Amino acid sequence: MSEARVRIETDTLGNVEVPEECYWGAQTQRSIENFPIGGQRFSPVFIRALFIVKAAAARTNFSLGKLDEQRCEWILRACEEGLLGRYNDQFPLVVWQTGSGTQTNMNANEVIANRANELAGQPRGGKKPVHPNDHVNLSQSSNDVFPTAMHIAAVLGLQEHLRPALQALCASLAERGNAFSSTVKIGRTHMMDATPLTLGQEFSGYVAQLEGAYLGLEQACHDLYDLALGGTAVGTGLNSHPEWATTVALEIGKQTGLPFRSAPNKFMALSAHDALLKTSAALRQLASVLLVIGNNLRLLASGPRCGFGELVLPANEPGSSIMPGKVNPTQIEALTMVAAQVIGNDTTVCVAASQAHLQLNVFKPVIIHNVLQSIELLADACNSFRERCVDGMTANENTIANHLHNSLMLVTALAPQIGYDEAAAVAKQAFAENKTLLQVVLEKGLMDQDTFLRLTDPAQMIGAGDGPAG
Repeated sequence: MSEARVRIETDTLGNVEVPEECYWGAQTQRSIENFPIGGQRFSPVFIRALFIVKAAAARTNFSLGKLDEQRCEWILRACEEGLLGRYNDQFPLVVWQTGSGTQTNMNANEVIANRANELAGQPRGGKKPVHPNDHVNLSQSSNDVFPTAMHIAAVLGLQEHLRPALQALCASLAERGNAFSSTVKIGRTHMMDATPLTLGQEFSGYVAQLEGAYLGLEQACHDLYDLALGGTAVGTGLNSHPEWATTVALEIGKQTGLPFRSAPNKFMALSAHDALLKTSAALRQLASVLLVIGNNLRLLASGPRCGFGELVLPANEPGSSIMPGKVNPTQIEALTMVAAQVIGNDTTVCVAASQAHLQLNVFKPVIIHNVLQSIELLADACNSFRERCVDGMTANENTIANHLHNSLMLVTALAPQIGYDEAAAVAKQAFAENKTLLQVVLEKGLMDQDTFLRLTDPAQMIGAGDGPAG
């Protein structure tokens, strides 16, 4: 077998052998060799964000007279191809690298420069007529490019994937709630019987929780529109044009159709990642909400005969290799595992965001990796949970009715007529003697049957007020 063909590229440390077929260059190759840690790589949406940054930079440098028209055109053509995903496989670097993301920024610079030089009729690796640092990285530093790409990628992930998934799940749960609006059931507090409500009211609480989490994500997104680009190495903007930061942010806004803007303080933008910390916290809030909803639905569907059994979930696959006919709430299990992962990711982001030492936070790759993973997992899990569980969920009306009429807590409706202490004595006796509330009330001569039935009608107990008039 013949050996793989290589070309020789150079960087400031000397010569490096690079696989001939690759578009990356010397610095990317060094990173491949120096960081054989795990296999986690940057997601396609982050690579897309890098191409957005580099295209906007080229246009801005041309408009401000810093880059000639021909080089700008070659760079833009390479970026356009990159935005189509053509070069995603040319980003081999793992997340566990330099904390500034310098090598991934250079990965983008090298891929774009090598492709631009191809378009100019030159071989890869020659750095002429387009140089990865002098032209593709013009007016930039890894220290402001990488956090800019972090913000763009997070916004794209939220707006294009998680936002529609969450909206669809809210709509599906609301539709189920409407369908269950007349299903009166027993409530439970402290995992014990409580007063009645409708299944629709119960579901409305889930929808309201999700809407609150959605609002939190929208508020976090507002801060992500601030971009670090223009700060260059330490926030001063050295080696960039005075108008560059504002102009390039406007250009990114044009490319994406989103209201990106230049961060008002570049020193904060390079050293702190509070916007992503807030975003991660909002993702954690959503994960917590999904845990609550998932666990509640799993309890309500438990059984089918020896649990609550109030909900019937779609049977998607056999649930046991040994117990025939068993079906498990697998979509809920997947959803809640995702929620646990997202909560763990947020802990990492919280620790990483605290590592803002002097002019630079050097935990950037792990911050954006965890935020983007959380966004992707939550979007996929919400879609799967909705399609394969919520949309096909039904109420077990018979079981709900049995639980409702067997509950001792219907006695609460008697308290305004007979007093709290007497009502408590009725419930205690009924439980101890395995009798119905009606039997005990009649034995004690507290009221007649018609009055009891009128007062304890569950349908009259699901709203505010004192229940039926005496």
